[in-house]
Amino acid sequence: MSLRKILSGTGVAIITPFKNDLSVDYDALAKLINHLIDNGINYIVTMGTTGETPVLSSDEKKAIIKFTEKQIANRVPMVVGIGGNNTASVINDLQTYPLDGAVAVLSASPYYNKPSQEGIYQHYKALAEASPKPIILYNVPGRTGRNMESSTTLRLAQLNNIAGIKEAGNFVQQCIEILKNRPEHFLVTSGDDDLVLPEMACGMDGVISVAANVYPKEFSTMVNLCMQNKFADAVKLNNQFLDLYKLLFAENNPAGAKAFLSEMGIIQNELRLPGVPLSKILQDDVRKYVEKGIF
Repeated sequence: MSLRKILSGTGVAIITPFKNDLSVDYDALAKLINHLIDNGINYIVTMGTTGETPVLSSDEKKAIIKFTEKQIANRVPMVVGIGGNNTASVINDLQTYPLDGAVAVLSASPYYNKPSQEGIYQHYKALAEASPKPIILYNVPGRTGRNMESSTTLRLAQLNNIAGIKEAGNFVQQCIEILKNRPEHFLVTSGDDDLVLPEMACGMDGVISVAANVYPKEFSTMVNLCMQNKFADAVKLNNQFLDLYKLLFAENNPAGAKAFLSEMGIIQNELRLPGVPLSKILQDDVRKYVEKGIF
């Protein structure tokens, strides 16, 4: 089965729960994983940006990957996030991290050093040649400072071991260009929760979502409706998510998701600096949203 089929539908960029002392809260992580799987998500992405990877040590990342694999227990596929702006360092991580239980690696385009399109291409080409698992490209210019253009994505799509892309650039036209010209096997998934519905209408295979941390059953239902071309029903659900999208990303990701999950009693509302919890006004808005019981 192709990776495009294995990873269609709703993937979740899972958060990393912390205790009050800011150590990793593995009990809460287990609770969250079960919450997601029991409510119908299709796969889990660990060690993405939503997992606060910039403030995790290498040893913590490896331990979380192993724990997540064990907790998933083959119930759904697992994707591991491994990226960076030092190509040699990323290659070392690809070859030393515990990836036996992963079906693919999600790797964000290099950040801060803002390489040219050729630099982005050569970076991913080197990763693909070194990786023991298929690579899913990740275009997120809001975090990296450089858009990966559709021509670069389509050029990379021709390489062995490049299996797909998570597009989180808020560029629907760019997504359409990729979808029109992609190879048949090439996974194209959304990374923008608020654009999932229109992007799936254009032909995307699903989403790697932040919102599905919070409402996995309802969000997965919306995505499944899109996959079944039942867009009128999907619109009704998506309309109920509009305020959620605003709260999730008003200040910082994953501060929004953690605020919701803490109100639901699944995790403690702790982030490592420089991340901080939502401001009190927004936290109160989150509480009111949860208490309304919209879903």
